[in-house]
Amino acid sequence: MLRLTEVRLRLDHGEHELKAAVLHTLGIADNELNSFQVRRRGHDARQNGQVMFVYTIDADVHDEAGLLRRLHHNRHVIEAPDEAYRLPVRAPAQLDSRPVIIGSGPCGLFAALSLARMGFNPIVLERGRSVRERSRDVWDFWRQGRFRPDSNVQFGEGGAGTFSDGKLHTNIRDRGHHVRYILQEFVDCHAPEEITYISKPHIGTLRLVKVVENLRHKIIGLGGEIRFESHVTDILIENGTVRGIVLADGETVSTDHVILAIGHSARDTFEMLHRRGVHIEPKPFSVGFRIEHPQRMINARRFGTHAGHPALGAADYKLVHHGSNGRSVYSFCMCPGGQVVAATSESGAVVTNGMSHYSRNERNANSGIVVGVTPSDFGSDDPLAGIAFQRDLETTAFRLGGGNYNAPAQRVGDFLAARPSNALGDVIPSYTPGVTPADLAGALPAYAIAAIREALRAFDRTIPGFAMNDAVLTAVETRTSSPVRITRNEQFESVATRGLYPAGEGAGYAGGIISAAVDGMRVAEAVAQSMTRRRKM
Repeated sequence: MLRLTEVRLRLDHGEHELKAAVLHTLGIADNELNSFQVRRRGHDARQNGQVMFVYTIDADVHDEAGLLRRLHHNRHVIEAPDEAYRLPVRAPAQLDSRPVIIGSGPCGLFAALSLARMGFNPIVLERGRSVRERSRDVWDFWRQGRFRPDSNVQFGEGGAGTFSDGKLHTNIRDRGHHVRYILQEFVDCHAPEEITYISKPHIGTLRLVKVVENLRHKIIGLGGEIRFESHVTDILIENGTVRGIVLADGETVSTDHVILAIGHSARDTFEMLHRRGVHIEPKPFSVGFRIEHPQRMINARRFGTHAGHPALGAADYKLVHHGSNGRSVYSFCMCPGGQVVAATSESGAVVTNGMSHYSRNERNANSGIVVGVTPSDFGSDDPLAGIAFQRDLETTAFRLGGGNYNAPAQRVGDFLAARPSNALGDVIPSYTPGVTPADLAGALPAYAIAAIREALRAFDRTIPGFAMNDAVLTAVETRTSSPVRITRNEQFESVATRGLYPAGEGAGYAGGIISAAVDGMRVAEAVAQSMTRRRKM
């Protein structure tokens, strides 16, 4: 196969024009091309408001070697690399024990799928409910205010990413070609095929429910086991080695390999691990607000005259500002055509996040506008001080919102003028159960408020209208990443506890659906190799 890069076409092109561009780039006739496949499609809007599709294409041709010699001067035509993912080992015929995975977010699911494919029959323990039951619980909370501590946006099958934009792009280095394997698994589980080639793929919440269910069925069909409402409350450690785990109902599951895929909000589990002597250290994360604008305004600013073109969909953005007080402010988890959602995992707290459906056709765009914080901001040297820092902000937001899970909200114009909002304007907030107009100056530390005010004015210079008077800020965004890191060695094993494998976002080694899934696969590979070595000894 030959790989063609930087193939540029207008938005309204057809399949015939795409094929013609392949033939032109290679300088061959139609009968010399066997087939071609789109590997990537992005768009470029940098040149005077003109938006073009930019393709990377793999082509199967009659005389590949001859074409490579003839086109050696063309840096946009190369031999396509081998990007196939290969499982590293197969399970021995007899297993001494089964690996246990705690958590069924993308990290846990892909760790389980990898181990099941290799024949290790993993057991997945999830404190929450199955994704369809969980979805009902989440919507009950959003519509009725009925909160379930173990079945919410953070806990349950699919993890926190199920109620998000379902973004599937990442900037991680992936020498093992895990990412394309993961995307193809999603497609096999009824995700749209386009996620394998568009530059910023997403699935959206409603479609993710069915995809997650199909992943579960695949794991079970390969010999895995998934148990819901199975809350791990203790871990058995003897002489620095894992021997099993204990569930809330008192059941003990014996194992000498445990993958911790617990997500960034399993605070009680972090506390239990700390008590058991598992090495944990505090890490930086970010806090801030959700901001909402009319999606049509974002489209117009990003796409100009092409705004509304069906091939482009809803526009996104990515913004960063380095504040004069030394704090960095950036947009986080931007959700085009989406909504702001209630994402707490504890009673008496308000946490916001963003979500989009696959269509991205809701009236507002939303994004986190967040400020980086470090362990020096937490007020303590305790490894779990970041959790206390988060919790304080979340309970403050609960109080400012009225103590009924409403979120405190403020117009951007009022926030910049340092005056409370008594009412909201033309931008209708999407957060449910509801919002309460408030003064958000007390919702974050003073340094964060100052940095966000400065950043909003800077962002307005990049996207005119970003600081519009009626744009809405909703508090508080605190779950951008884990507040701790469960330290591991080069074999992916806890530095202080043999047989314990910290993985994904909760352990501090991922940030998003794909990076968490990749980390789950890499940790599963390490577990499989460890179990194979022990069997041979």
